[in-house]
Amino acid sequence: MALNVRLLRDSFDLVATTNPKITTRFYEILFERYPQTQAMFPVGNRAKQAEMLTGALVAVMDHLEDAPWLTSTLGALGEKHLSYGVTREMYDWVGACLLTALAETAGSKWSAELNAAWTEAYGAIVSLMLARTAS
Repeated sequence: MALNVRLLRDSFDLVATTNPKITTRFYEILFERYPQTQAMFPVGNRAKQAEMLTGALVAVMDHLEDAPWLTSTLGALGEKHLSYGVTREMYDWVGACLLTALAETAGSKWSAELNAAWTEAYGAIVSLMLARTAS
C-alpha cells in the first residue's frame, strides 16, 4: 500500500495550524459518541493524554516513509493498548472520531481525497498496532 505521504503531511500541518488542540477535540467527540470510553481516561490525566496523542501523530507523520520504525513503534503501542483493555472495536471508534475531528478542523478544505488518504493511513496504523497482539 502506498500512502499519499505529501497529502497526509500537508493536511496534518493544516489542521495542526488551524487548531493546535485538535486532539482535545478528538477526545470530546470520542466521549460524546462513546461515553463508555471515559473510564479509560482519568479526568485529571486527559490533557496529558491529548499531548501524548499529538506527539504520536507527529511522530507517525515524521516517519511515514520509515517502515521499520512504524512496525516497531506501532507494534509496541498496540501491545500497550491491549494491556489497557482496548478492543478491536474501539480502534474503529477512534478512527471515526479522529476523521471527524480532522474534517471538522480542516473545514471546507477537507475533501473526499483527504478522507480516503486518512482512512487508508489510519487502517495501516491499526494493522501495525494489532500485528503483535494477534495470537
